[in-house]
Amino acid sequence: METPPASATPISGTPVPKEDDDWITEMFVGQYWSLVRLSVLLLDDHTEAEDIVQEAYIRLSAAQHRIRDPEKALAYLRTTVVNLSRSLLRRRRIAFRHRTEQQHTDVGEDTGLAVLDRTAIIAALRVLPRRSREVVVLRYYLDLTEAQTADALGLSVGSVKAYSSRGREQLAKLLREELV
Repeated sequence: METPPASATPISGTPVPKEDDDWITEMFVGQYWSLVRLSVLLLDDHTEAEDIVQEAYIRLSAAQHRIRDPEKALAYLRTTVVNLSRSLLRRRRIAFRHRTEQQHTDVGEDTGLAVLDRTAIIAALRVLPRRSREVVVLRYYLDLTEAQTADALGLSVGSVKAYSSRGREQLAKLLREELV
């Protein structure tokens, strides 16, 4: 393999030898399914979630010459998965709007975006605003700390606390209504 250009900016920490790609393989084996679950909770589409996680690993592999601390790679992967999921949701919304504008006939036609509700929690998560949903999933599904969640989403710790509090309150209300 080539040595990285001198202008390559390290992500953080100490240098990782280029010939030592085992840490990426180990991370793939150990973290793949948890990253897929994270993306599924954001997208509710298992196939798309797997594609997103695979893309995140491709990007990690391409950026490995800049990564000096493999311990930071998991945060990089989580951030990439969240950002790729956001992008896909944005493209879905645009495509849905475009299709809706173009459709002049059958209202009952399947748009490909309708998804069956599997559980009350997933249905309630869908109702939450995007940021609250992302914070709640990262904090309580992946058990990330407030600081890790803030780092993954590019927010301040205070924002994570606020989104988390509002998201939990709204989830509790939605779930209570579901039970009644």
